[in-house]
Amino acid sequence: MNITELQTQLPSELYAILKARFDTLRPAQGKAVKAGLLDKKNLLICTPTASGKTLLAELAGIKMILEDYKKVIYIVPLKALASEKYKDFKSQYSKLLRVGMSIGDIDASNPRLSSFDLIITTPEKLDSLIRHTARWLNEVGLVVLDEIHLLNDPNRGPTLEILITLLRKILPHVQIIGLSATIGNPEELAEWLDANLIKDNWRPVKLHKGVYLEGKIEFKKKLKG
Repeated sequence: MNITELQTQLPSELYAILKARFDTLRPAQGKAVKAGLLDKKNLLICTPTASGKTLLAELAGIKMILEDYKKVIYIVPLKALASEKYKDFKSQYSKLLRVGMSIGDIDASNPRLSSFDLIITTPEKLDSLIRHTARWLNEVGLVVLDEIHLLNDPNRGPTLEILITLLRKILPHVQIIGLSATIGNPEELAEWLDANLIKDNWRPVKLHKGVYLEGKIEFKKKLKG
């Protein structure tokens, strides 16, 4: 899909930034747009690492902020990843929106977050914000769940599952976008989220399997026939 096909679907400020960076969308990105990414549809995106999942969240999120004046919550599993996303979004979009991060004290309501458009946080911190009845939560229009496959993690999965359930109850019209490179049961998860499933195997660099031994890698050879 050519970037020009998105011109009428995106705010002009966002389209200008996107056009300066890319000419075409990657396969999974095109599929997601056609499946309702920019029309507030729930999506579960299961594609390889570096296939462009984060950009999809950016497009839907910034469109939501600029056109619907809603807040966006971007959930990541680790504080280090939250800091990385915060720096990336801040450097790319600080002229369009206010980016905030909340990964600290889980017993604080953090009222300062009401002044931000895009809020990056962890499941544990967001769970705390919900329990403290953060007033700005009813202003949220999109929730992005990065590494959503952690629902299967015995330690962190239950918190994430309860969090998603609470968000859907508190915000019945919220758009949910789940991102992951590895999901064992994507169809079941998509059904639970009431989401369109996007699956694609394209990756920017081909993956080769091999065995490393004594400084050498012997790659698996394809069988002829």
